[in-house]
Amino acid sequence: MLQTPYYLIDRAALLRNMAVIDRLQALSGAKALLALKCFATWPVFDTLKPHMAGTTSSSLYELRLGREEFGGETHAYSVAWSDHEIDAAVGHADKIIFNSIGQLARFEGRAQGIARGLRLNPRFSTSGFDLADPARPFSRLGEWDAAKIGQVIDRISGFMIHYNCENGDFALFDAQLSRIEAEFGALLERVQWVSLGGGIHFTGAGYPVEALAARLKAFADRFGVQVYLEPGEAAITNAATLEVTVLDVLDNGKKLAIVDSSIEAHMLDLLIYRQPAKIAPNEGEYPFMICGKSCLAGDIFGEFRFPAPLQVGDRLSILDAAGYTMVKKNWFNGVQMPAIAIREIDGSITVARQFGYQDYRSSLG
Repeated sequence: MLQTPYYLIDRAALLRNMAVIDRLQALSGAKALLALKCFATWPVFDTLKPHMAGTTSSSLYELRLGREEFGGETHAYSVAWSDHEIDAAVGHADKIIFNSIGQLARFEGRAQGIARGLRLNPRFSTSGFDLADPARPFSRLGEWDAAKIGQVIDRISGFMIHYNCENGDFALFDAQLSRIEAEFGALLERVQWVSLGGGIHFTGAGYPVEALAARLKAFADRFGVQVYLEPGEAAITNAATLEVTVLDVLDNGKKLAIVDSSIEAHMLDLLIYRQPAKIAPNEGEYPFMICGKSCLAGDIFGEFRFPAPLQVGDRLSILDAAGYTMVKKNWFNGVQMPAIAIREIDGSITVARQFGYQDYRSSLG
């Protein structure tokens, strides 16, 4: 049995999400690009590639990984490209999206061989977290002044508009897209492609995929554009777990169980946004706070209920552990980095990568 901790990616669960993406693309004409900022674990790209048009990136390294390991269309975006990066970025990309008019002016001459786009910030979003809100006051993420954008519209062929965040509300998506059409329609009519970014939770239970497809098709037909979506979480939701083992049990006013993992090191996104992890079924007579093994006092996965008292050696599965986990994992406290394992379609487990002391050591010098 593989030693915990390890991330366990389920190919069958990935394929369930891909079936939804297939249907959405077929009905809408939109193309789906995997958002590597959320999930970039390339050993399972072979499961995703037949169902997605390519990748979208946020840095040169993500861009290169997408080109080399995924293929298809490769969209390059960065909040700011460096002078020493731009030629390599253009060499790997099919489309490059500049974050600002200043970046477009600086680098468009070196990006003549590929399609060029601009990030448009509509000044609203669905994010409930200021930290993640691209429309927060004084946001650096994109251009919002239609008049200024109009002055450079002949120098680009498309827009990227990323304003959704875990948005499972189709009515809200529809209303906000209508607002974008009303405020920026004159610009949208002058480009060939528009990426509506990620954050649309269309693989969630009960989401009206057909209604979303019809809305995307209507948008594409109205403006004569190719629509792109950039699913991250939607592509991999509920497709992986973090497998851990209980190392110690104590009672300091609450029943506590310490596991051989760390939310700070292995599920950092949850700590950043002050969200608990998920364990199912979360029911039973015995409540326990599940705690990480790092020295950070707040290294807590959350409080859960179990049908029997936890004991040293018990195995736990932390759910929904694909998005923003492996791309953010770190060596805080030198805590053992989780291996990456894959549950194959036949139920067997293969190990894609294990990490050891030399990986920790080489990360620091």
